[in-house]
Amino acid sequence: MSKSAPDWQSPEAARRLARRYAAERRFRALGVASVSVSLLFLGFLLFVMLKNGIGGIDWAFLSGSDSTDAQVAGIWSAFKGSLLTMGVTLVLSFPLGVLAAIYLEEFAPRSRWVEWVEVSINNLAAVPSIIFGLLGLAIFIQFAGLPRSSPLVGGLTLALMTMPVIVIAARNAIQAVPPSIRDAALAVGASEVQATFHHVLPLALPGILTGTIIGMARALGETAPLLIIGMRMFAATPPTGITDSSTVLPMQIFLWSGEIDRAFVQNTSAAIVALLAFLMAMNGVAIYLRNKFETRW
Repeated sequence: MSKSAPDWQSPEAARRLARRYAAERRFRALGVASVSVSLLFLGFLLFVMLKNGIGGIDWAFLSGSDSTDAQVAGIWSAFKGSLLTMGVTLVLSFPLGVLAAIYLEEFAPRSRWVEWVEVSINNLAAVPSIIFGLLGLAIFIQFAGLPRSSPLVGGLTLALMTMPVIVIAARNAIQAVPPSIRDAALAVGASEVQATFHHVLPLALPGILTGTIIGMARALGETAPLLIIGMRMFAATPPTGITDSSTVLPMQIFLWSGEIDRAFVQNTSAAIVALLAFLMAMNGVAIYLRNKFETRW
């Protein structure tokens, strides 16, 4: 005997629909409240930093170096150190991370060893950044003898920290490419390498670039691993290369925040504003790349 169709006009069905709609409204209200609280905290941070530091942002501040006199201290040395450090990080982490993701996703055989590597990469993405600082101190400075407090060591250390993030983002972007793209390429005679690099990788590139920029933005704001490798220094002159001693912008903010002279409060706030502007610019580039090159299936 077949079950009768439900009566959607009955009082019981109306009560169930009312409860469902009420639950949806509560969920939407919770989401709006969460976003509002996040924006409120961000707006409060920006307001306080702009209020305290906007008066100190001028050409002398942007082009000057660190100094014991707050009136002439600037961020150019730290900013250039950040650029050099990020350059080393990008050059190392991006190609190695993407190639590792391609191998694990497209070519690696399914085995316990590969599964162990995948689990290790996921775990490394959640390791506290200070652990990478200790690793960089032990390997790059004490074992390899590379110059302490240099963008080279800082970039190598941050590359270790950023690479798992890039690998995970690249694997997710590659997985998002429909299998029909691979099948079509193989069907017309392309090899697996040609199908991957000529068809799959270009389609996955927007997601890979977005994940890379987000990972680089995280590395730009790090202080703990760079503190361990000695980039907590007084940089009176800008570095000329990746082997020169230097500091980075987050570390400069940390140093100024501990100064006894209250005149450095404005410099600290101004440096935070500059760092936030740089981070927002990097995130804006990520959003632009995603919207420009993303393909919807």
